Amino acid sequence: MRANKRANKRLTRAFKHATRIPFDSNSKFIFFSDCHRGDDSVSDEFIRNQNIFLHALNYYYKENYVYVEVGDGDELWEYKNFSVIRLAHTDVFTAIKKFFDTGRFIMLYGNHNIYLKSKHFVKTNYYEFYDEYNQKKVDLFKGLEPKEALVLQYKNNNQKILVLHGHQGDIMNDQFWFISMLLLRYLWRYLHLVGFDNPTSPARNLFKRHKVERIYDEWIRRRRVMLICGHTHRPKFPKAEDVPYFNTGCCTRTRGISGIEIVNGEILMVDWRIAADEHGGLQILRTVVRGPIPIEAFDRRQKGRSGAGKKYEDH
Repeated sequence: MRANKRANKRLTRAFKHATRIPFDSNSKFIFFSDCHRGDDSVSDEFIRNQNIFLHALNYYYKENYVYVEVGDGDELWEYKNFSVIRLAHTDVFTAIKKFFDTGRFIMLYGNHNIYLKSKHFVKTNYYEFYDEYNQKKVDLFKGLEPKEALVLQYKNNNQKILVLHGHQGDIMNDQFWFISMLLLRYLWRYLHLVGFDNPTSPARNLFKRHKVERIYDEWIRRRRVMLICGHTHRPKFPKAEDVPYFNTGCCTRTRGISGIEIVNGEILMVDWRIAADEHGGLQILRTVVRGPIPIEAFDRRQKGRSGAGKKYEDH
């Protein structure tokens, strides 16, 4: 019970201090989380989906979306040297830079890249890098300011959507993140290669995942605010009458990547994967798996609304 209260306070604090961004029915957002970009070695789970992810980014750039990376983009727990990650995924960072240069990139930090809380770390690693071939420094994300949370505010009805990674409801990956990081970097990273799963990760532990999701649900009921997060690696898209908890899923699945879109004042879940056409040729397809549903359908601020409203009252 005490742990739940502590997690609830962390979520509330993130909500209160979040960067506010207004949007309307003309706005377009794509939310991807948990890429866990690594060093292109056997333990780099992102590498299998790098081309799918790159194709998706190119699509969203051309369609004028804002790309919101909802935490754990870079696997800084396993690989403390960011330059190794950048070199392994040069094409991906080149694509992200196009969003950044046009003011359409927002990076949130999660537990696996919590080092981005440090302005010094960000400036040293993400602002620029040394191009060894041309022997000069080159800008990457100069001026980048990673955030813990966003609150998107819908101009049509002043409705709020909290966006954050989601580790704020998970004690071992929040308050005790340093211990979890050491265990992953020096133990579970290697045991995972031979079939053992990390018990501190909600992505590997079903009971832990459900426990974290119950904390999200309780917070949403109390605050009556939509929530978009990642962290559990489990895609979630509720029905209009359910608790408005959305989860992007992750970009490390063997079947492809999943994400959440907001476009035309509606929210939907999409899936990107490689599929064969009728002639046996391979292609990358975007599939809408849930939605679209109007944002207003998840407005829980009216206590007595649509019969189900009372279950969202404060306790």
